[in-house]
This record gives sequence, structure tokens and C-alpha cells, in this order.
Amino acid sequence: MRVVVTLACTETGDRNYTTSKNKKTHPGRMELKKYCPRLKKVTLHRETR
Repeated sequence: MRVVVTLACTETGDRNYTTSKNKKTHPGRMELKKYCPRLKKVTLHRETR
């Protein structure tokens, strides 16, 4: 049930990170605070489809 998802920065739109998640336990979109190299600060990253 684990799938690989891509995380994109909400401010720049850059796809900086990939991770995996369990679709059975977390059916919605994943949101994590991660470091954005372009802005040089921590921003919210959302799962892209």
C-alpha cells in the first residue's frame, strides 16, 4: 500500500523532495514543512499528483 509521492513547495512550486506514504492510513494529501533551497528557508511542501 506504500506509494512514492513528490513534495512541491507552496511558494515557488519547485518539486524538491520525494517520500513514501501509506495510502490506507493517510488518504489525503501530505503536507510537511521542509527546507526550500531557492528561498533558503523552511516552507510548507504539499504532495503533488
